[in-house]
Amino acid sequence: MKWVRVEHKGLPHFGILRNDSISLTSLTWAEVLAGRPPDSLATVDAQEVRTLAPLERPGKIIAIGLNYMDHCRETNSEPPSKPLIFCKLSTSLLGPGEEISWSRSLTDQVDYEAELAVVVGQSAREVGRQEALQHIFGYTVGNDVSARDLQFSDGQWIRGKSLDTFCPLGPVLVTADEIPSPQNLGIRTYLNGEIMQESNTREMIFSVADLISFCSQAFTLEPGDVIMTGTPHGVGVGRDPQVFMNDGDQIVTEVEGIGRLENTCRTRD
Repeated sequence: MKWVRVEHKGLPHFGILRNDSISLTSLTWAEVLAGRPPDSLATVDAQEVRTLAPLERPGKIIAIGLNYMDHCRETNSEPPSKPLIFCKLSTSLLGPGEEISWSRSLTDQVDYEAELAVVVGQSAREVGRQEALQHIFGYTVGNDVSARDLQFSDGQWIRGKSLDTFCPLGPVLVTADEIPSPQNLGIRTYLNGEIMQESNTREMIFSVADLISFCSQAFTLEPGDVIMTGTPHGVGVGRDPQVFMNDGDQIVTEVEGIGRLENTCRTRD
């Protein structure tokens, strides 16, 4: 099932995407996560609505650094012996089609990172790897937008990863039953139509199950929490010469079986 969150006649709704139409429901986010059977308020053409981020503001956005072998190679980084965890603030959340924006006086090294994003469906505390996937509601596409100058000068990553608009998610939330194995999905980034990242989630050092189990040993994962699972090779900071996003750039991140997340970049003084 492909869930979407859209604005229709000025109001937000959760709905189910079927081909080019959306069945709008009256369900709240909590009811969606709980698996309540959807009702049907109306069926509308997908072109008649504005697509929003597929979930309301999550309690936690947990992100994983250096989780692809090919990304470690391009950045000359030693593969970590355990997951490298940081957080993105929930105020960084952005929907598909919306503008990634930043002040040029704050940063001029804004990078893209295509990621498989996991949405937790059931609370998880001290769960084992074998049962970890049972706690997933679904998957969406993420872009871990990063201000590299802030990230590296601060010595920790939260500020450089959490500017407003720096966590695009979408366009749909695919339920876990439609993706039986999250470890064999193509993942790509296009900048102004040119492919910049192309890899597969099998390059992950720590699998989705590993990450859920590892995180849950330290803190409770709650329904609606998001885990950004890391990015593959091809990021701008790892290129020679380096490539950063600029005003007017079109950035697309995509994950096989989920969809394409498209955003435009906008700078301000």
